[in-house]
Amino acid sequence: MKTSDAEILIVPGYKGANEDHWQSRWERNISTARFVEMGDWHKPVFEDWKENLLNETEKTSKPVFLVGHSIGAQVIVQAAKELKADIKGALLVAPPDVENPEIRPKHLMTFGPASRDPLPFPSVTIASRNDHFCAYEKAEDMAAAWGSMFMDAGESGHINHESGHGPWPEGLMVFSRFLNQIKL
Repeated sequence: MKTSDAEILIVPGYKGANEDHWQSRWERNISTARFVEMGDWHKPVFEDWKENLLNETEKTSKPVFLVGHSIGAQVIVQAAKELKADIKGALLVAPPDVENPEIRPKHLMTFGPASRDPLPFPSVTIASRNDHFCAYEKAEDMAAAWGSMFMDAGESGHINHESGHGPWPEGLMVFSRFLNQIKL
């Protein structure tokens, strides 16, 4: 499948995605990609974010790919069974451990507990070995529960602008390969 055959919905995490974040760069460079406006970026409320994702997917007219980062990935997973659009797949990057009582800011725990249900569509989860929002083993465990292909990003922090992932060409290559494996 080519990007022109699908709508790519980008679901940022806590604080959104500034112009240098890889998600913003992808949105600018992939003609069929657009951001989902999730709600308050600095004090996210799970129910609001989930409702906004559900509403945005209902507006789609082509097959959909979801690209979530951080709690955006968790929202995708937790809303998966309620999504009515033709979801072809999801790229889930750096999902946080929303069950960890040490997570900061604390309101991220309102996005938990993490779903243990298999996703009803193909997915790839990419996690880092030194992400301060999630232990690598926890990310691997969540991906296994979701039935998601799991990829090790090495020591890449939270895979965001702050950890040096502006353009993130490696992520784009993974996403491209993933799209190519999906049939309409």
